[in-house]
Amino acid sequence: MKEPSALMNEDGQKLLSLEEALTMNRQELRENCARYLNPGLVEVLSLLNFDRLFVKAEGCSLWDEEGKQYLDCLGGYGALNLGHNPPEILAALTKVRQRPNLLQAALNPLAAALAANLAAVAPGDLSRVFFCNSGTEAVEGALKLARAHQPDKKKIIYCQNSFHGKSCGSLSVTGREKYQRPFRPLLPDCVMIPFGDLAALEQALADENAAAFIVEPIQGEGGVNVLPPDYLYEAHRLCQKACCLLILDEVQTGLGRTGTLFAAEYEKVVPDILCLAKALGGGVMPIGAFITRPGLWDKVFYGKDKYALHTSTFGGNSLAMAAGLTTLDTIIKNRLPKQAMEKGRYLTAKLNELKTKHKLIREIRGRGLLIGLEFHQPVQGLLNKLSGGTINKLAEEYFASLIAGELLNKHRILTAYTLNNPNVIRIEPPLIIDYPSLDRIVDALDKILARNFTGITLDSLRAVLQNKISNK
Repeated sequence: MKEPSALMNEDGQKLLSLEEALTMNRQELRENCARYLNPGLVEVLSLLNFDRLFVKAEGCSLWDEEGKQYLDCLGGYGALNLGHNPPEILAALTKVRQRPNLLQAALNPLAAALAANLAAVAPGDLSRVFFCNSGTEAVEGALKLARAHQPDKKKIIYCQNSFHGKSCGSLSVTGREKYQRPFRPLLPDCVMIPFGDLAALEQALADENAAAFIVEPIQGEGGVNVLPPDYLYEAHRLCQKACCLLILDEVQTGLGRTGTLFAAEYEKVVPDILCLAKALGGGVMPIGAFITRPGLWDKVFYGKDKYALHTSTFGGNSLAMAAGLTTLDTIIKNRLPKQAMEKGRYLTAKLNELKTKHKLIREIRGRGLLIGLEFHQPVQGLLNKLSGGTINKLAEEYFASLIAGELLNKHRILTAYTLNNPNVIRIEPPLIIDYPSLDRIVDALDKILARNFTGITLDSLRAVLQNKISNK
């Protein structure tokens, strides 16, 4: 039988098939990403040999095109609490394959069930759920709800080094100048305060013009920064006094990551709005959600003229809801929050032993299996002179990446630095990780840091420097 001809566009350009995408090699991947996606990203990943082609994933493991196996300690930035391709999630998707996936003019029993289950496990009386597709969408919905609930109040308070997303609304409360500057003007009346500073929060609330205060219980992208003890409790009290809504962004900390189902449980705080995403989809389907109290929801969205004020075409689709139902069930049934707490304590203790041994480690921070390692700067003196002063700046910007590169390229362990503090490596593996794998992380770091980093710093930073020069 004659093979069908390749699909072409009107100009005769060949369109790639799914089969061709699945068999794309590493060089073809680089070229297509550089040409059609994000050439800057390709350059950055190429610097440290991060632009690998992974062709298989299961549990905590990845395999590249050469069949080499890697340990994933990045965990999809907190989305892979159950690991890669969890069989229970894939089975759940199969169960609903005959169901209509999008039901815009009907009610979806899967969405109703997941909303009921989230209400059952969420703190306090949070029981009205809106489903969307990502964390930034959940934050957008929370901000809209806060503004509409108290339309006379204009101010939104947020924290320095926070990360709530990169759409215009969520970016307005993301506390890093680098990400905000190119897109101004953003939402007006957004006020940034230092993270964990109660006095600054009290001052920002003093004029009683704040509609909401949005905060992460632990800043993930900020460098895995943990709030001081009792901060959330006191912040909630101050917000209530000023009639300001408290929005907790648990997109990265929620669903067991920090040792409890929600990080808010550590201080028994019930926020006015809770944002979730990432892990809720089981690492397979994109899901976002915000949860609030009935009275707050009803004031803004109840009634024939207001029920459609905030909607999402794919929010609450059947595949995502099946994944969410099964994810929540698996997390609770397997007691993954407890596992995260115990494994996190074990790993943190081991890392603190490394800290006493290797002076390059400045601090170990985190809770559960959301852990950050911040490093001192190793490049000084002669090395800086060799580069004409440029090397220190590069070390400041790239040093954690260099260690991440060593972990990946020599020890086959995937990690990454945090977006708002590039000198911090996050360790954020699936919650199902076993103890031998935790030991493997520590052993790899020990071997890397045992070298005084003269070699890696000089060689790797020289390569970075040369790349920067050649691209000027």
